[in-house]
Amino acid sequence: MAGFEERKQEFADLGVSIVAASIDPIEKAKEVADELSFPIGYEVPRSVADALGSWWEDRRGLIQPSEFIVRPDNSVICSSYSDGPIGRFDAQSVLGVVKFNDAQAAKK
Repeated sequence: MAGFEERKQEFADLGVSIVAASIDPIEKAKEVADELSFPIGYEVPRSVADALGSWWEDRRGLIQPSEFIVRPDNSVICSSYSDGPIGRFDAQSVLGVVKFNDAQAAKK
């Protein structure tokens, strides 16, 4: 998430909002949120993971990473579902996807 924070102005210039969420209780989520300027949700239940189609790991009782780039009309441009610590979005790639989609929309 630090990479998104470092590039927050680039996202803002594109009109992009960043939001994150965690299964952690508010006290633990706040430790991360205090270092970021974007909202961090907390105590995300399994029902949300199920609604998103995310992989819930029963052994540890947590949602594996589920990431989305969403248009203003709430349609999903792209998504990433992980079942471990690799495969997460990075800020540079997300900026590239947003710019590409903006350019495609401008051609229409």
